[in-house]
Amino acid sequence: MASESIHPASAPSRRVVVAAVGAAGLALTLNACGSEDDSSSSSSSSSSDTAAGGSVLAKTSDIPEGGGKIFKDSGVVITQPTAGEFKAFSSKCTHQGCAVTGITNGAITCPCHKSEFSVTDGSVKKGPATQPLPEEKITVSGDSISLA
Repeated sequence: MASESIHPASAPSRRVVVAAVGAAGLALTLNACGSEDDSSSSSSSSSSDTAAGGSVLAKTSDIPEGGGKIFKDSGVVITQPTAGEFKAFSSKCTHQGCAVTGITNGAITCPCHKSEFSVTDGSVKKGPATQPLPEEKITVSGDSISLA
């Protein structure tokens, strides 16, 4: 027994640690998504919470005509260019990925470099952005607006 030498265990490489942390994060994310689906089917949600296609983001009366509203948590901007017409766009600026933060005078504005996008079609009204905001799919059912 005295002839056995004790060698300290080698530490895992940085690559192994990063991979393990990434795998654990992915597992937690997938688990959270799966458990959310399970809980929503077992919980009693009222019709005001959900509509065809997903969770209700807003009521049509929440979106001003000629303007819109930013839903930060959902990463979407919903606009009402003309009465009763609703559009949705990504809230991520196409210039450098900043979240848009304002809607004034028919324009969705980015605070980082002052790009402006049309509430009508997401097109660039003022650069430095050169690409329009990507359109998102929504469903309007009665007075409820949901992501499709």
